[in-house]
Amino acid sequence: MDYQLKEAEKQLLLAVADTDDLGKGAYSLRANGAGAAIHSNDVVTIQKKEGQPGITVRVSSAAKGEKVYIPVVITQSGVDDLVYNDIYIEDGAEVEIIAGCGIHNDGEHESRHDGIHTFYIGKHAKLTYVEKHYGQGDGVGGRVLNPTTVLHLDEGAECTLDSTQIKGVDSTKRKTDAYLGKDSKLIVLEKLMTHGEQKAYSDMDVFLKGEGAVARIVSRSVARDASVQVFHPRALGHSACKAHIQCDSIIMDGAQVSSIPEIGAYHVDAQIVHEAAIGRINNDQLIKLMSFGLTEEEAEAVIVDTFLQ
Repeated sequence: MDYQLKEAEKQLLLAVADTDDLGKGAYSLRANGAGAAIHSNDVVTIQKKEGQPGITVRVSSAAKGEKVYIPVVITQSGVDDLVYNDIYIEDGAEVEIIAGCGIHNDGEHESRHDGIHTFYIGKHAKLTYVEKHYGQGDGVGGRVLNPTTVLHLDEGAECTLDSTQIKGVDSTKRKTDAYLGKDSKLIVLEKLMTHGEQKAYSDMDVFLKGEGAVARIVSRSVARDASVQVFHPRALGHSACKAHIQCDSIIMDGAQVSSIPEIGAYHVDAQIVHEAAIGRINNDQLIKLMSFGLTEEEAEAVIVDTFLQ
């Protein structure tokens, strides 16, 4: 990679992509509101868009077990970044796309990234989309991330959307729309922790259009201090399909959590289920862990980490 990463950017990359070296595969790195580095290979083509910020990614049918990195890092205070990324995955391709955004803000101005990702997943293609969000820095300026993900699943396509908000993000509004074709399958795994006065909103619409479509949505969160979380996932069955929504949250201190799973059936053979639970840490679990010599704080950390795995 020709672009020379600064130390703060390396730290952010490690947090959101589990690497500080994007290697020789296909990747696109965006830094401080601009494209910093881009690389294609034999089975994945990445190009900058014309007329608007963002990239177009094309994954060929020959891709099997391919990894593609498209992270964003912001290390300057006052950056307001908006990108439109379109990803086309051809029939039969198998790919993992690692995205995510990390913000390091030591200044007094808000730093913000709004990423709009639209996926077109071909017949019998398999996509794993990993998106991590992370904030750090000593400045008073906000760290704001607002991701939008739109998924179009063709016949027999499979998609796993694995999203994690690690820590340090002051405000996030996540919007997810998914359109499922015949015999397609969607799994959504959402993990989130908030603290301080952070606010997190997640709004999701899953439209099960094709016969035999299946969706499973699992959201797990921990809210601490005076933070606020609101989840509103919707599964809407328009065919003979199956869907399940599960939302579990641990609430601590003076936090607030609202979980509003919603289901709708517009076909006599649509089978859709939802469940939600919000509660404090179990005292019996705390006592058991403390009996092994852990402090209360250490015991809480073990429970929270295990819950969010």
